[in-house]
Amino acid sequence: MGLWLGLLFVSSQLAALHSSFALQQSPENVKAQTNTTVDLTCEAKTFSSSTRIYWLRRLKVPGKDRHHEFLVVGDSTKNTVYGEHVVREKLTVRQETTRSILSLKSVKPEDSGAYFCMTIGSPELTFGKGTQLSVADVFPTTAQPTKRTTTKRRRCRFPSLVTQKGPPCGPLTLGLLVTGVLILLVSLGVAIHLYCLQRRARLRFMKQFYK
Repeated sequence: MGLWLGLLFVSSQLAALHSSFALQQSPENVKAQTNTTVDLTCEAKTFSSSTRIYWLRRLKVPGKDRHHEFLVVGDSTKNTVYGEHVVREKLTVRQETTRSILSLKSVKPEDSGAYFCMTIGSPELTFGKGTQLSVADVFPTTAQPTKRTTTKRRRCRFPSLVTQKGPPCGPLTLGLLVTGVLILLVSLGVAIHLYCLQRRARLRFMKQFYK
């Protein structure tokens, strides 16, 4: 068992050299909160349905050398083999034809790291590109850019020089105006008539005086 784990360790170190599009992992990056479940998928399109897909994990532990850990391997016959230090209640694997799905249950921050799937051929080893898992209690939210509040400048308004128009002329106003004009005309007519009478009377008086 130790020799087999050593082989897996050495082969995982060469994952970058032997990575192939034959194994497609999804998603590439996962951010999960503590105590949630995460599903990782690995699809081997160019392999037969009987191909066994292995799952490895490269832990991301501060202050320690990162190492690769064998997690689990399963196949279509429901025969599942777990790693030496793996808690079986925390992960399950199921294989659907050429697709392997790894479910991580109740994840913790210490579960953060890179997860790889792998197949063993004859003689080559094929690795997926890996899935980066980040687990935290709370993820920081992206701060929204603050909007600048622009103060409106006050503009001095000069008083308008346009004279205000009066109220519209109504029927009563028009009637008063017409009445006033008529009174003026009548008064003017009376004044002219009186002037004519006075002139005639004066002429008669002058004729009688000079006879």
